[in-house]
This record gives sequence, structure tokens and C-alpha cells, in this order.
Amino acid sequence: MTQINNIADSTVTITGGTGSFGSTMARQLLEKGAQQINIFSRDEAKQDEMRRKFSDERLRFFIGDVRDAASIAPAMRGADFVFHAAALKQVPSCEFFPQQAVLTNIVGSDNVIKEAEKAGVRSLVCLSTDKAVYPVNAMGMSKALMEKTAQAYARNFIDSEMTVSVTRYGNVMYSRGSVIPLFVKQLEEGKPMSLTDPSMTRFLMSLDDSVDLVEHAFMNANPGDIYVKKAPGATVEVLARAVASLLGNDDPDIQVIGARHGEKSHEALLSSEELAKASDEGDYFRIPLDARSLQYELYFEEGETEAPRLEDYDSANTVQLSIEETKQLLLKLPEMQKLVGA
Repeated sequence: MTQINNIADSTVTITGGTGSFGSTMARQLLEKGAQQINIFSRDEAKQDEMRRKFSDERLRFFIGDVRDAASIAPAMRGADFVFHAAALKQVPSCEFFPQQAVLTNIVGSDNVIKEAEKAGVRSLVCLSTDKAVYPVNAMGMSKALMEKTAQAYARNFIDSEMTVSVTRYGNVMYSRGSVIPLFVKQLEEGKPMSLTDPSMTRFLMSLDDSVDLVEHAFMNANPGDIYVKKAPGATVEVLARAVASLLGNDDPDIQVIGARHGEKSHEALLSSEELAKASDEGDYFRIPLDARSLQYELYFEEGETEAPRLEDYDSANTVQLSIEETKQLLLKLPEMQKLVGA
């Protein structure tokens, strides 16, 4: 089993490495003493910005697109670990261009897995989302099939020396394209805070939490495992009011604009079916791979014992944060600390 403790002498590849997760992951890997970090992405401007920001010769940058398998290969060469974060993540854009979500999130992930195996990678973690559970939008559907692609590899290539696993997490606070930077911008410009639906709930996680989840998967995953980090939740109104309060406005002007294309009222990190077979590992849930073959007749004589009926693990039934509790969570974010002078 691969151990992330050995990262000091390892080469790590991060697809989508210039994004919010990739940048945070790279920073932590450098602190752990990684020998080399390959940043793979398609945006040369973001790569140049990251190169200047980090100014560390252990970072190497590769321009390419996960849709193009040939462009992935150079970034995989010599890698011990791969963090696959490249994806189309915005729900509305995937609704309007679902074929693009398929090409990046499903076909692209398959390319990454195959190129990683060719390069002799020891362990690969694919990053997924709560929107993959009971998906109602194209982004979630494509991510659900990304998970199935990773698990199919684990199931069909059981003799492979590469461990492929999946991590699934909820909204990452202050990540690129998330709602908190929008709230901050609206407040700073004196505009109303735009809420889709005040009663809508979301899981709240920091970037560091998402990185911890990936590290836990590297330390503990068996092929095909899905790992979920437990997280608190809050309504979007609570989140908005907490952000406003930290910026000195306890009675912000709120404008309800209605749900966007493909949005759910509540997000789930585990379906009831998954929860029935998941193991509780403290701060995490582990969903093991269903490793049965296509020979279902082997199971006909004696079926599985009926699993107890459970609720989904979703953003409405997880621990709900008050405005004050949400403020305390927000104050752990470097971006909010900088804004409030903490």
C-alpha cells in the first residue's frame, strides 16, 4: 500500500495543477519535501503566474489537455503519485455544453489513468464531487462516470501495480469560481448579495481539508475505494450573512435570484446505498469497490442480506452551522484572515 509519508523522495504529477486545489496541493507537497512536482494544465498564463508565485525549481510545468493522451505522457514520466484534479467544474457551463464535460471529465480521466499506468505510477487519486451522487446535472453525471471509469480500471486490472482510488468532497470554500469570493466582491462594491435560494444547503470544506482527504486516500486506499471526508453544512443564507458579518455588515441587502441551471437544493456526499456498505474511519467514510465479476449466477443461490434502510449523507442532515459557527470556520481561511486583518 502506498504511503504519502514517502513523498520526500518522490515525483508527483498534478493534473489541473494551476487550479485552487492544485496550487494548495503543490504548496503542501513542497513543504513535505517532494523531489519534483509536475504541473499539468492547458493555461499558460496561470502556469506563468504559479511559476512566479512559487519560484521553486522543483516545480516543472507541462502544457497540455487531458483530452489529448499524447500531451499527458511527458508529465507522467517518472511520476510516483498522480493527483487528477483537471475537470470542468462549473454546473451551468456543463449544462449548456454537456459534450465538453464528457470529453474532459470522462474521456480525459480515462486518458490520465491509462497514461499513468504506462508510466509506472504507483498510486493515482481522482478528485470527484458531491454532485456525482444522484446526479441531476451534466457536471455531476460526468463526474459520476469518472468515478465509474476509475473503479472499472481497479476491477478489470486487478493485477496492476498502480492503485487507483477516488476522493469525493463538497463545496471548497474560497476556491476559484465559488460563491464566497462573489459575496465579498458584491459587498465591497456596495451591491446586494445575490442568493439562489436562501434555504439551499451546502457542505463547507476548506482547501486544506480537501488536501487532507487526498492524503488519507494515498495512505489507506485499496484499488477502487472512494473516500469521503465528513463535513458540516449550512444554508446559503447563513453563509452569506456570516461573510457579511465578518466584513462589518450584520444586515446585508440580499437579493434572491432563483436556482441556476442544474442546481440541487441539497447535495449528498453518500447515497443511502453507499452508506449501507461504507466503513466509518473517524473523519472519513470509505466506500469499498464492488469487486464482483459479471458472473452474477454465482450469487443466485444465496442473495445478499438486505441492508438496513439509511438516509443519504447530505448537506441538510449533516451538522448544521449557525452564523457564528460559520464565521469561525471562515476565519480559518487565509483569504478571510487577510480581508479582516486577523
